[in-house]
Amino acid sequence: MSDEKAIRAFLAIDPPEEIFKEIIKIQERLRKAIQGDMRWVRPEGMHLTLKFFGYVYDSDVANISHVVKNNVANMKTLMLNVRSMGAFPSVNRPRVLWLGIDGDTDALINLQTEIDAGLEGYGFKKEDRPFRPHLTLARIKEYKGLIGLAETIEKNEDYNAGSFSVSGLTLFKSDLKPTGAIYTKLAHFPFPG
Repeated sequence: MSDEKAIRAFLAIDPPEEIFKEIIKIQERLRKAIQGDMRWVRPEGMHLTLKFFGYVYDSDVANISHVVKNNVANMKTLMLNVRSMGAFPSVNRPRVLWLGIDGDTDALINLQTEIDAGLEGYGFKKEDRPFRPHLTLARIKEYKGLIGLAETIEKNEDYNAGSFSVSGLTLFKSDLKPTGAIYTKLAHFPFPG
């Protein structure tokens, strides 16, 4: 048996500080409009996750890095906008409240699909659900008794948190603590274009 310690890891885009400042304002608006058993995500803990790995080892990190480097080799900078709101799996049975991403999402979705396919060769299960770029605003513990969520989403108000450019992906380590997760950057994969 190896003494290698497992770490929780995920591959993501790390939005800039300006986006988080706008998300804080959006969350403040939503806290007034929605009541219920929800846990709001701290903006500094938000990432646009392309792949959640769960627990991995150093050898896995090397394989992940190899696949990601190969797939970003021809990427150009992407422009993304954070501006719509919705819920997974649905507004009627929500578990996650999110801000949607648009802009160069076709290129982002293609990149995520290629990375997912490449990782499958190293034993990582391919994602069952289609990739939907988003930032999680809140996790909903119990949707029964939730007041105002469906009405707020259906109003289709402007929840624009701004636009930002993406010039690379980051592999993060996630340490779960009683006060919330602590994220550490393990590797960064810049886009050359």
